[in-house]
Amino acid sequence: MSKAPIIELLRHGHTGQRSYRGQLDDPLSALGWEQLRATAAAGTWDAVVSSTLQRCAAFAAELATQRGLPLRLDARLAEYHFGDWQGVPIEDIDRDAGPALGRFWADPVNHPPPAGEPFAAFRGRLSAALDQIVAEHAGSGRRVLVVTHGGAIRALRCVAEQRPFAQMVEIEVPHASLHPLAWPPVAA
Repeated sequence: MSKAPIIELLRHGHTGQRSYRGQLDDPLSALGWEQLRATAAAGTWDAVVSSTLQRCAAFAAELATQRGLPLRLDARLAEYHFGDWQGVPIEDIDRDAGPALGRFWADPVNHPPPAGEPFAAFRGRLSAALDQIVAEHAGSGRRVLVVTHGGAIRALRCVAEQRPFAQMVEIEVPHASLHPLAWPPVAA
């Protein structure tokens, strides 16, 4: 009997930055490397797929090399592009555009940041990346580690769990945390 692949999402480790980093290509801090290595120590996977941003890809490459696992980088797994808010400390956004920030948190689909990525595009590229992972490993029951970002994990969990995107802020996704994901989503 063939089995669906088992997918686990892993958020990158700490970068030392305090803002919406989005698609800025920050490296991991020493703490971030330590967090990821500790999380992955007991994990068992058959393949690794990662965002191309270095805070994900560098660790994914190290893990795949150490364990002799196939690695594929996929730019579609990159974090949400926060437009004009990308790289700006959240305290500054709150001070200068507090109402807009509140609307974004309450309804990211209809109230993206100024010049931000349309949420439909974000959802679409993430979903396409996961669809490809499932297709590549169909019927195998293989365990696939997907190294990605906090916003991507929140969005994918909302899709898979059939939750509104307004609930993204309620989903805890600490640095270097693992999140099993049933994909594709089951239609209601």
